[in-house]
Amino acid sequence: MLYQAYELQRSWLSSASAWASIGAEMLSNPALPMGYMGMGPAVASALEVFAHASANRGKPAWNIETVPANGKRWPVEEATVVNKPFGDLKRFTRDGLPDDAPSMLIVAPMSGHYATLLRGTVERMIENYVVYVTDWADAKTVPLSEGRFDLDEYIDYVIQFLEHIGQGGNGGGAHVMAVCQPSVPVFAATAIMNRDGHACAPRTLTMMGGPIDTRCSPTTVNDLAMDRPLAWFRQNVIATVPMQYRGAGRRVYPGFLQLASFMSMNLGSHLQSHYEMFKHLTEGDEESANATKDFYDEYRSVCDMTAEFYIQTVEEVFQKHSLPNSTFMHRGKRVDLGDITETALLAIEGERDDISGLGQTRAALELTPNLDPSKKRYYMAEGAGHYGIFNGSKWRGKIAPVVEEFVAMHG
Repeated sequence: MLYQAYELQRSWLSSASAWASIGAEMLSNPALPMGYMGMGPAVASALEVFAHASANRGKPAWNIETVPANGKRWPVEEATVVNKPFGDLKRFTRDGLPDDAPSMLIVAPMSGHYATLLRGTVERMIENYVVYVTDWADAKTVPLSEGRFDLDEYIDYVIQFLEHIGQGGNGGGAHVMAVCQPSVPVFAATAIMNRDGHACAPRTLTMMGGPIDTRCSPTTVNDLAMDRPLAWFRQNVIATVPMQYRGAGRRVYPGFLQLASFMSMNLGSHLQSHYEMFKHLTEGDEESANATKDFYDEYRSVCDMTAEFYIQTVEEVFQKHSLPNSTFMHRGKRVDLGDITETALLAIEGERDDISGLGQTRAALELTPNLDPSKKRYYMAEGAGHYGIFNGSKWRGKIAPVVEEFVAMHG
C-alpha cells in the first residue's frame, strides 16, 4: 500500500502544482496590474516556489552540448553504446580530442538519483577524455521477466562495460572513476579482473567519497544501517511496484523514500534554500532563483532500486563490512583485495562529507598490500562536502586536476 499511497499523493500534488503555476503566471503577467500591488509579488513568488517543489519529475536529460577546452567551446556527441535491462553505457566525446585520447568510465551511484546527478563530473572530464557513464535504469521500469539485480549483477555489468570499452578503445583497460556507493562493487570488480589477468582491467581506479570501510568515522547514514536489523528494512522501506509501471510486481526501494531520507538529514538547509529562492523571486533576481531551481530539478528526480540490491548493500557494506573483512563474495568466490597488483588507486574524500566520513575511502589504500605504494595516492578536499567532491567549483578547479595528474602518471 505504500507505493499506492504515494501515487495518490503525487496525483493530488500534481494538480495543486498546476494551479499554483497558473496563479503565479497570472500575478506575474505585466498586463495585469494586481501583480504590482500590495502582496502581489510575494504571493506570486510563493506560488512559484510551491509549484516548483511539488511538480512531477521524470528522468532528466544530460543536455551536455558543448564543453570548453583550449580556449574555445567544442560540440559534444552523446551516444548509447551498450543497452542492458538494468542500465545502459553512455559515451560522451567532443570534437577536437586527440585520436589517442584515453577512455574514462564514470560509474554513477545506484542510490535513488539518476546518473545525470554527475552531469558536472562528466562535463569536466569530457575536456580531456572519451567519457563513458553507467546510466542505471529506474527499477520500476524493468519488467519482472528480466530477473533480479543485486551486487553480483552490478559487478558483472561493470566488467562487461569495461570489456566493451577495451575492445573499442586504444587497447588495454580504461581509467575508472567510482562516485560514492559504486566504490565498493567497482573495487571488487577491479580485484577480480586483476586476479584473472584481464586485459581490460582498469589502468587506474579513482574512488570518491566511497563507503569502503564504514567503521571509519561513521556518519548518520552508517548509524541508521547499523542500528536496525535487515528485517526492519524489508518491512519498512521495501515496496511493490504498482500495476501502471512496466516493472509491476517488482520489489523495490522506492526513490521517493530515498529522497525523503536525504531531505530529512538536512531539512533546515533545504528549507533555507527554498526561502532564499522565494526572496530572489520577490526581488526579481531570476538568475539566482533559477540556479536553485536547477539544483532541485536534479535532486528531486529520483528512481527506484531493486530490493535485493538495496538489502544486500545494507548487509554487506554497512553491517558485515564484508570487503574490508575479506569475506565479500562474488558468484560464490571470495574477493581478495590482495589480488590488486596492477591498477593504480586514487582515494578522494571531502573534509565535510556527512555521508561517507573521513577515512572510509582512504581505507582502500590500506586493504591492497600487494600494490606498489607508488601506485597509491590519497587526496582530501578541504572544505568540500559529499556533493562538492564531484560537482561545483572545488571539483572543477581543485579535485579534477588531481585526477588528471594521477591518470597521466599511470596511463
